[in-house]
This record gives sequence, C-alpha cells and structure tokens, in this order.
Amino acid sequence: MNYFRHSVSSLRDLWTVTVQEFRSLAMSGPRMIDQCECVVSVLLAIVFAHVLGAQNVGWAAFSGYMVMRSHVSESLTRGILRIIGTSAGAGTALMLAPYVMQSPLLLSLSLVTVGGVTLYFALVGKRSYAWLFTGLTFCMVLIDGMKHPTESVLPFAESRLIEIVAGTLACILVSAGSTFTIRRRLARNPGETLAQKALRRSAVWHRGAALHALQAAVALGLIPFIWILSGITSLSQSSITIMAVMMVPVTTLGPSALNPITSRLVLRFIGCSVGGLIATAILLSSHHSPVLMTFGVCIGVFVGRHIENSNSSISYIGTQFVLAFLVVLVPDTYTNAALEPGMERLAGILLGIVILEPVLLASHYLFGSQAPDENADIKPPASNE
Repeated sequence: MNYFRHSVSSLRDLWTVTVQEFRSLAMSGPRMIDQCECVVSVLLAIVFAHVLGAQNVGWAAFSGYMVMRSHVSESLTRGILRIIGTSAGAGTALMLAPYVMQSPLLLSLSLVTVGGVTLYFALVGKRSYAWLFTGLTFCMVLIDGMKHPTESVLPFAESRLIEIVAGTLACILVSAGSTFTIRRRLARNPGETLAQKALRRSAVWHRGAALHALQAAVALGLIPFIWILSGITSLSQSSITIMAVMMVPVTTLGPSALNPITSRLVLRFIGCSVGGLIATAILLSSHHSPVLMTFGVCIGVFVGRHIENSNSSISYIGTQFVLAFLVVLVPDTYTNAALEPGMERLAGILLGIVILEPVLLASHYLFGSQAPDENADIKPPASNE
C-alpha cells in the first residue's frame, strides 16, 4: 500500500506544474523549434503512410514524433535502430508463427522468452532502442495473429515495418532540413563525456534487470490466456504498454523498484486517457473534416511535445498524451474516418496496465526488495514508447 501512496503523492503537484508549462508554451528558442519539427514530421509521416498503404497510420505518425532529436545525426541513428529492431522482431515472428499460433501455451512461451530476453538487453545493452523494438514488434505481430490463427501474420508484419519506415523517413527529412538551416544558428549541446559514455557500457549479467525483465515476460505470457477468456481483439497494443513502461534506467531497480514502475503506469494512464478524450472530442466535433482533424493533430503534437520537454514530474505524460492522441485522431483513411478503431487500440494500450500491475505486486510480495548489484550504474538512454 505504501507504493500506491508514494505514486499518488508524487502526482500532487501535477496541476501546478501543468499550469506553469502552459504559461511557457509560446516561448521561443530550441524548445519551440523542436515542437515545430515534431509537428511537421508527424504530418509528413501521415502523408507517407497513406502513400505506402500502411494499415495503422497513427503508429506511423507516432514514429515520426518519437524519432525526432535535436540533430539529424541523432535522429538518423535513432531511426536506423528503430527500423533494425522492427525488422528483426517481425522476421522472428514470421519464422515462429507457423509453429506456435495453434497452441496458446507455445505462443505464451514464445512471448515470455523473446519478450523477456529482448527487454533484458534493452535495459543493459548499448543498442537498447533496437532491442526494445525487436521485442515490441515480435509481441505485436504474434499477439495480433491470435485473432486469425490459421492465417499468415505477414500482412500485419509488413504494415508494421511500413509504418516505422514512413515515420522514420519523414522525421529524418525534417530533422535534416532543420539541422542545416534553423539549428545551424543555435549552439550545439556538448557531446557525451567519457564518464557518460562509461555509464552506457554493456553488462553481461545484471540481477535486478533480469528480475525486471522476468516480470514483463510473465505479463506478456498471460496475454494468450486472457485472449481465450475475454476475446479482446486489441491485446497487441497491451504488449506495447508492458514493454514500454518496464523500460527504465537500471539505476532505479533498487530497494523501491516497484515505485518508479507504478508511477509510470499512473502517468501513462493519465496521459493516454486525457489524450484519448481530447482526440475523441476533436474527431466528433470536426465531423470528420480532414482540415479540422489535421489542425487538431498539429495542436495536440505541439502541446504534448512541450510537456515532454519540460524535464518536470509530468514530462512522461506528454509522450503518452501524444501516443493516445495520434492513435485515436489520425484515421487509417480519411474517406471513412471512424472513432472505433482508434478507441479499440487505446483500450488495448490501457489494458496493458491492468495486466502488468498485478504481476508487479505479486513479484514484490514473493521476492521482496531487490538490492542493486555492482552493475547498477548502467543507464540506457531514454528510448521507450
């Protein structure tokens, strides 16, 4: 119960911080440039996704948002790792699907094994972003395939890769244009120091990270059985929540390891709920007008990125706000824009919280507090969804 009190108390200043951030919304500088870059990148990603025939255009838009960094070299590196991880995850899922899709037990074991291993290396490895997306894509493809176990998962895997490529390409083009024009006039941030680079070295074994990855793996392994009992069709989105929320710096996996995860779950719930509600209101009030919906996308991305860049206790809410906002508001086709697909995906994202939290609590009471070991100074770069 103390962990819930800690999470609630950490959110008491939410309103004050939110008001302060909105007051600084129109301030010029690098932060404003980054927000404008994200808006343009998201819009271009939507165009590319429609041209390439992506199934879930909202996810392409979110890729265009998440890949963006302050210099094209950083955006390019992040985009390449995202594409490599997505390709590896989709390819692995395609190879295993014929052997595991007919058996919920085998499917569960596959999710446990691949999801747990990839998350572990995402926590301690040098290429954490690629590892994270390998696991994310693998889980999404196989879990989506549960709906039609006798059919090939290839169409969904192809669409997932198209979405990532569309968003990444859009982001790199926008980032390059900004880097060599507007941002050339700004002072670059200093590069990593040797001490910072040392913090990102790879570790062969980390007990805290292993237990942490095991918790996520167990939650992922429950999904096929939840599908059998409930028939919920959007559980592939739940895997995103499970892996993204569990992607935390290893330095936080100490005696109070449950606290940061529970807090992130609460912040994800708040951000996704608010983003989904506002996107729903815009979609309904716009009467499916592409112009009004596009204008709404611009405002939502701008505000969400501003909150994400705040370096405050609510910054994680900004990312989750944009995730839900784009998933709900960006239609797969403007000729038949509908609320139901986006709301179904949002429900799947939020359901991941319901699946993960009991596993975390059970693990805490079974294993107790975990003291950090000698490798606890390893901290991966912020890279989750």
